[in-house]
Amino acid sequence: MTKQPKKPELLCPAGSPAALAAAIDAGADAVYLGGTSFNARMGAKNFTSEELREGIALAHAYGTKIYLTANTLVYDKETDAMLRAAEEAYLLGVDALILADLGCARMIRERIPIDLHASTQVSGHSADAAKALCEMGFSRMVCAREMPADALRSFVKESPIEAEVFVHGALCVCHSGQCLFSSLVGGRSGNRGECAQPCRLPFGEGKKQGYPLSLKDLSLARYVPELCEMGIASFKIEGRMKSPEYVRDTARIWRRLLDENRGANDDEMRELASIFSRGGFTDGYYTGRIDRKMLGVRTDADKQSSRVLTPFDKITRKLPVSLSVTLAKDSPASLTLTVRDGRSVTVAGEVPQIAKNAPMSGESVLRSVTKLGATPYVATEMSAEVEDGLMLPVSSLNALRRAASDALTEAAQPKRSSDDFREISPLPILEKGEASRSAVFYFPDRIPEEAYDFFDVIYSPLENYDGQTNGVLLPPVIFDGEREEIAKLLRRAEELGARHALVGNLGHFSLLAGTSLVPHGDFRLNITNRRTAVTYEERGLDDYLLSPEMTLPQLRDIGGKSRVTVYGRIPLMVTEKCVGKELGSCESCMGGRAQLTDRRGVHFPVLRVWKHRSLIVNSVSHYMADKKNELLRLGLTRQHFIFTVETPKEISAVLRAYERGLPPTGEVRRIK
Repeated sequence: MTKQPKKPELLCPAGSPAALAAAIDAGADAVYLGGTSFNARMGAKNFTSEELREGIALAHAYGTKIYLTANTLVYDKETDAMLRAAEEAYLLGVDALILADLGCARMIRERIPIDLHASTQVSGHSADAAKALCEMGFSRMVCAREMPADALRSFVKESPIEAEVFVHGALCVCHSGQCLFSSLVGGRSGNRGECAQPCRLPFGEGKKQGYPLSLKDLSLARYVPELCEMGIASFKIEGRMKSPEYVRDTARIWRRLLDENRGANDDEMRELASIFSRGGFTDGYYTGRIDRKMLGVRTDADKQSSRVLTPFDKITRKLPVSLSVTLAKDSPASLTLTVRDGRSVTVAGEVPQIAKNAPMSGESVLRSVTKLGATPYVATEMSAEVEDGLMLPVSSLNALRRAASDALTEAAQPKRSSDDFREISPLPILEKGEASRSAVFYFPDRIPEEAYDFFDVIYSPLENYDGQTNGVLLPPVIFDGEREEIAKLLRRAEELGARHALVGNLGHFSLLAGTSLVPHGDFRLNITNRRTAVTYEERGLDDYLLSPEMTLPQLRDIGGKSRVTVYGRIPLMVTEKCVGKELGSCESCMGGRAQLTDRRGVHFPVLRVWKHRSLIVNSVSHYMADKKNELLRLGLTRQHFIFTVETPKEISAVLRAYERGLPPTGEVRRIK
């Protein structure tokens, strides 16, 4: 017989205690939520320590797991606070931590015996990434929303850890963990839980203004049997910023579909849309139909067509329990409660008295002990053994009932203490690298002759590498189905003289394993603290670019073989959907002539990268030429440049400016 895959977990969002209760009421198997720090939805109400304690106890009573999101990037001065927060979460009974910072994951794994799930912010989009995460102690990876069906199917077969997949809710247009738009343009970091959602804003000029970055909400409700057959471990609904009513009503439909192992019908899709949608839903990434139909905004028509959601009041769902009560002469009264999952408790009460007038019957005893109304339980099977001639005050029976229900709830809580914590091994001393310069040229035909003397390593895109440079830039996204093609390109690049490779994803290290190329870390690895730097050094990086979101003091403090981007238009987004097609044509995108224009008239160039993906770069360049002395004083001597849409003449001017320490001639962005 063919073994049937285990039914996937239904994982629901909770941005508040009320939303948690709504998720439990709707039948969630697990709920993900955030504390008051280190989570990627800092705009949600989130949970205080006391609310988290109460919420975990309530959820566990219903057999619902709690996953705490600690999925932001962490700076060095925050790592101790992060560890304390993780310790508290463990002691409160959290079932798993969802993490994005690999350095903090390393620290937590050493210290605390708790499951670790890799957030979608880790940018996991391949089985190779999952294998690396497994080595780092993760038991689950949240898959990139952009992965198509064939990539998900392949991933589950090859991955040593569980796959968690977003099946419903809002879509970011940028690959998660790779978006710097809100941070570098608006000062609110998406990697730090403060995204201002610039992708939902209009772009364009005059009558051509539209919403080329705003996607409809995702829904894979029609594909439930197919996803179950793949072996997906967890179906995840997005929505920590949504109301309790949204959580309850959306989860109820998904609960029904999972239990019946079927796809949603037209009526159910309309019902989901009436709860919330942006011009309907999209399944474009999953099906591979990545086109203009994926775009959508929340219109007045959507709001008017949305039904009024019945206010959520309280949990009405009850857990069936079997109940058995015994009253015997000279023995304490006892009450046993058993849940269908096997959890069972027995509590003892007072010793029954000899009845003077009206002895108690089994029926009268059961009337008192089965009144479980305010608890999560309802008695569906009950029995009573009551010896003749006995009585026990109703108040005593009520106390017995309360003690049993409390004990049953307590039995669902994990037994944990600070004795479980282990010592963390000290970080090795990072060996400082020598001063050097590196650069990425997205258009290698624009490299001026003097650049070859100015830079030690020059990277150009792997997909069109022609031997002009000594390094290759790997594509930011490489699905499993694209792996072999990339491997061939790497072998060809070696033959043409490439000696270095700039790697931007944890899953891409294995591609270099069979080559002689020296691996270097791109800023896409999101290194913001020393622990993450050490983690990547141990994976073989020769050096690594630090996050462009960091300040000069933060950059200084990491040290080691770190490298700092001192010039260039920083890539703000990498999108699976071709933005260039919304702006004109692939030809303009390929030549770097396409651009997004925001409401202020600011232009953001758009480049085409591997497999028709789009790269949106900043409107202005990082510029630190006239800050040479400050950079040297801080020890930031390993410097990196990014050239995107500059002409050869403009590139030459930049190199002269950095040689002479000249001030900028136009608007620039500084490292603070």
